[in-house]
Amino acid sequence: MPRAHLAEAVKSTPPMTMPSLRPGMIAIPRRTIVMIGMPGSGKSTIARKLASRLGAPFADADQRVEEAAGMTIEQIFHRLGEAEFRKAERRVIERLLRGPMQVLATGGGAFMDDETRDLIKQQGVAVWLKADLDMLVERCSRKNDRPLLKGGDPRQVLSRLMAEREPVYAEACVNVESTERPIDETVRLIIHALGRYATTLPPEQPRVVTSA
Repeated sequence: MPRAHLAEAVKSTPPMTMPSLRPGMIAIPRRTIVMIGMPGSGKSTIARKLASRLGAPFADADQRVEEAAGMTIEQIFHRLGEAEFRKAERRVIERLLRGPMQVLATGGGAFMDDETRDLIKQQGVAVWLKADLDMLVERCSRKNDRPLLKGGDPRQVLSRLMAEREPVYAEACVNVESTERPIDETVRLIIHALGRYATTLPPEQPRVVTSA
């Protein structure tokens, strides 16, 4: 069966009707899927692939903030400070959540902001990509554009951030291990996890039917 895109497949699917879905199909919440997690966990790459798989728009919150500010994230941190960046980030995420269903990649600190976290919980579905420290250190060492990782040993900084952030990330609706497995496999695991989460929602909550 051809892959169903969102425009063709949106329908209300109460949990009790899910067993009648055609073979190879799965129902997921019709809400913006928000990828959260540590720097280097693969949020943008996996979110882009998931969006393509669902036939949904993809957005990167950091990129939208840069476009709105006319500065890079590093420049915003340097010139205005982290607090102002978080305010701009919150405005961007709020605007994106008000739009049609899409897949949204966020920066590692977005979900740590109380107001931003509440917005995501109320209007989206948070998916935590959980990665181990060794993989994060290896991936982050490839790039030098992460403000919070500058001026210190990456392993120590990431270890400290993980201790601070993971208890909060654990509030996400869905969590999936981010490993070196093929991206398509991680996307498949996310879709199945979203399907399981959909069964916990009230029957009136709208669903999207997609291929499993």
